[in-house]
Amino acid sequence: MAKKSMIEREVKRQKLIQKYLKKRIQLLNELAGTHGVRPVLKDQFLISVKLQKLPRNSSPTRFHNRCFVTGRPKGFFRDFGLSRHVLREMAHQCLLPGVTKASW
Repeated sequence: MAKKSMIEREVKRQKLIQKYLKKRIQLLNELAGTHGVRPVLKDQFLISVKLQKLPRNSSPTRFHNRCFVTGRPKGFFRDFGLSRHVLREMAHQCLLPGVTKASW
């Protein structure tokens, strides 16, 4: 089981991502629009400074998927929302419909 503080940190990150999502997309679109025929370097710099002033944890790349049973961040299967350990145990107990153990 993951530490509760780590899980709460991920929840906090998810809230920050949702809070600053529109502003981040708007700034990124402005930055992409400055690459015209004659891009002005000063405009690009000012927009990138605004992006850097947003909180670090509001970036979607800092969010980590976690198993909802154990909280494990690694070995995560998106289709099930489980880590590989829990997925294997639940598959052996026939708790996941349509999942069978491979044999050949």
